[in-house]
Amino acid sequence: MSYMHTTPNTSPDARPASDDSRSPLPSDDSIRDRIESSLESSVKGLDVAPELDRAVRYALLNGGKRIRPMIAARACLALGGTLDAAMPGACAVECVHAFSLVHDDLPALDDDDVRRGRPTVHRAFGESLAILAGDALQTLSIEVTARAGESSGRTAAVVAEATREMIVGQVLDTDGGFPAEVVEPIDRLRLIHRLKTGALIKASCRVGALAAGAPMDRLDRFGDAIGLMFQVVDDVLDETRTVEELGKTPGKDREAGKLTFPSLIGLEASQREIERLEHEAMDDLAALDDRATPLRELVHHLARRTH
Repeated sequence: MSYMHTTPNTSPDARPASDDSRSPLPSDDSIRDRIESSLESSVKGLDVAPELDRAVRYALLNGGKRIRPMIAARACLALGGTLDAAMPGACAVECVHAFSLVHDDLPALDDDDVRRGRPTVHRAFGESLAILAGDALQTLSIEVTARAGESSGRTAAVVAEATREMIVGQVLDTDGGFPAEVVEPIDRLRLIHRLKTGALIKASCRVGALAAGAPMDRLDRFGDAIGLMFQVVDDVLDETRTVEELGKTPGKDREAGKLTFPSLIGLEASQREIERLEHEAMDDLAALDDRATPLRELVHHLARRTH
């Protein structure tokens, strides 16, 4: 039995760009500005109750790191696509990520009071509105993919599949229910991380590839590697950083008795695993030209981030 599935193989206004694909690559700051304006446009004029609108905006437009949409944008550009084409898929995965954080923070799950240095959504708006804001963000992610042009169907399928896998990962992390063949603690932890965190990061690579008109699975190995690497780094930071540095409460997984890489293999071995996964991700980019350089730099940054 396996919780990992594959989705059929498309993209936003995504056609392989010709002359435009060789234009100068945008800076990280300009991409972030574009992501922020696109997310703002996504929630502008939502036909919802005013308090729900405020909660959705609080959850989505609160200055997160935007790592997933950045991966989607950089993957698209690395494969010859355009920033315009990348935005629908990039915003969709960020809506799902925001939804997951709102629900993860609820008392029934991680029971957190702080997120990104501010009160969590349920602390700011109450539990019922937090649940509904998360629901709204999940449906918004699919609405956003409708802007993905001829690839909208495949983009929506990728986002929906990753959302389901992410939820399965949360269930495994919270309540168990592992496949019978997944017995060893380290194998269970890898499965949790590949689903709960890695699925959406891999989906970011896939929607970027679709936006560029490339095969959907072109960056799957890369996505698998950085998805797991990202969570191993998170596990390490959770053991070594403060609430002020992280913008959230550290050490909660350890206190709850949850599996983490440092608890199973120690901090030094966890760091070696980060390095191994970084090299694996870089290897998968080796065949790409210099338009993938910012994607390589992003991997380097993610392996060494401090919050």
